[in-house]
Amino acid sequence: MRHSLDETDRRITAVLLASPRASWRTVAACLGISERTVVRRAAPLFQDGTLRATAVRSPAHFTGLVPMALRVRCRPQRIRAVAATLARRQDTVWVDVMGGGDEICTIVFLAGPDARNALLLRDLPATAAVDSWTAHSLMRVHPASLRWTAGLLTPEQLALLSPGPVTTAVREAAPVPADTPVPVDTPVTAGTPVTAVDDALVEALAADGRATYGELGHRAGVSALTARRRLDALVRDGAVRPATEVDLALLGVHAEALLWITVTPGGLEETARALSDHPQVRFAAATTGPANLLVAVAAADLDALYAFLTTTVGALERITGIETVPILSTVKRTGIIRRSPHSAW
Repeated sequence: MRHSLDETDRRITAVLLASPRASWRTVAACLGISERTVVRRAAPLFQDGTLRATAVRSPAHFTGLVPMALRVRCRPQRIRAVAATLARRQDTVWVDVMGGGDEICTIVFLAGPDARNALLLRDLPATAAVDSWTAHSLMRVHPASLRWTAGLLTPEQLALLSPGPVTTAVREAAPVPADTPVPVDTPVTAGTPVTAVDDALVEALAADGRATYGELGHRAGVSALTARRRLDALVRDGAVRPATEVDLALLGVHAEALLWITVTPGGLEETARALSDHPQVRFAAATTGPANLLVAVAAADLDALYAFLTTTVGALERITGIETVPILSTVKRTGIIRRSPHSAW
């Protein structure tokens, strides 16, 4: 893995964060550089693991999933082992070591109430290294924060990565570029059952977020055209989110924190929207518990984090309380265990 990226590599990475399945041609057009340069720069980043492509399900559409944020207090001398154990679970989306080295925050998408109860009432109590924990349901994730690009792209460049107009009929034998939208026979909505084929396609996409539709279809046992139609529907409706994983330090981020924010109920939606649109916010979700808004901030340094707290957060009138907890080390992000040269793990 790389220990540093130059400016061109960072900008290419930013495009792939905003549009993980963008074709090399789209990346080139967005940045105003040649497609050959993009291929020469980006392909090695995936080959050496600096960038990894995956996908994350939306619990709002996969209705059997129970999304939660857990704050787990551990014995400091055992926190590495607990974090590694949580990261190995298939249902953890992210695992971060927090604060003074005695707390882990993890986002989990549990496979139903039985899995939730097993974790909270059996697994955690049976772990001697765990002192205590609190569990918070994720009520709503605000999608604007998921297009975080470290502030490396202009609004005009981001607009170029928005979904284009739906095309007309496509012959099955024709090539299927990764970022080309297609007509959908049956839209996938929160009220539409997700099929076994959809599950198989999403699992294949999570394993390799840059796989071609032919490769994804082969793994799911369907044609490339069927894979294209179903995944396009799932992505456009928000049932699944393609994602690019990268060590944020390579993009100039050296101060990450989770903010547990308390907002008056009437101002929760407005406050969440305002923060999720900010270029330093990479995640924002309404939660249950004493704090009702969880925000993940990625800043260049502590001065930038301080400025965000005092100017951006401080200007929002509906906020009544805030707890700022620094992230010491990332063990897992977007469902991928982190292997970073910048991590102590």
